[in-house]
Amino acid sequence: MLHTIAAFDRIGEENAFAVLARATRLAAEGRDIINLGIGQPDFRTPDHIVEAATAYGASHVVVTGGEPMIAPEIVGLTESLRESGLHVTIETAGTVFAPVACDLMSISPKLRNSTPHERDGGRWVAQHDRLRWQPEILQRLVGGYEYQLKFVITEPGDVNEVEQVRREIGVAAARVVLMPEGTRREIVQERGVWLAELCKQGGYRYSPRLHIDLWGDRRGV
Repeated sequence: MLHTIAAFDRIGEENAFAVLARATRLAAEGRDIINLGIGQPDFRTPDHIVEAATAYGASHVVVTGGEPMIAPEIVGLTESLRESGLHVTIETAGTVFAPVACDLMSISPKLRNSTPHERDGGRWVAQHDRLRWQPEILQRLVGGYEYQLKFVITEPGDVNEVEQVRREIGVAAARVVLMPEGTRREIVQERGVWLAELCKQGGYRYSPRLHIDLWGDRRGV
């Protein structure tokens, strides 16, 4: 059995990401930042990614993550993708701003159902709740880009929180996309039945989990 020293328990990976996010925000504000943090790629970027995307033959690309807005070269990557004639969607949690080139900002603010109460005895709960909701960043994103707000729904009560978020940011219900949470077809289908009804009642858009419907919980398909 592998044993580690007690100091390993104090290593906070999420703290590193929080520092990187703050460095990225300051750089986007024009501050002179020397970033010696995590996430530096070991291959050419963005050229390497742009070449692969254009060779694939698609007209639309989705830049996702993790959180793509903290990637050191995200602005250059998105500009190069758009200059190549691609429609660029960015999937973000809406906690960090960067002046990216983007045709559709797909923003997925984290609801309370995302709080990791069970992870490491709940040690990340306070930090998660402090960082997951950044209304000033959200308003900046929806004010500067074509956008949609996308939420993952576990139970009907989550929709009440969605409505609170929508009203606070000041966006129309038609800009809100709701998707049932789940990695098994039967769970997604069960939740989809009542979620579709709530979408009709509230004027929201409904999104299926197409990859689950077609392939289940599989990667690389």
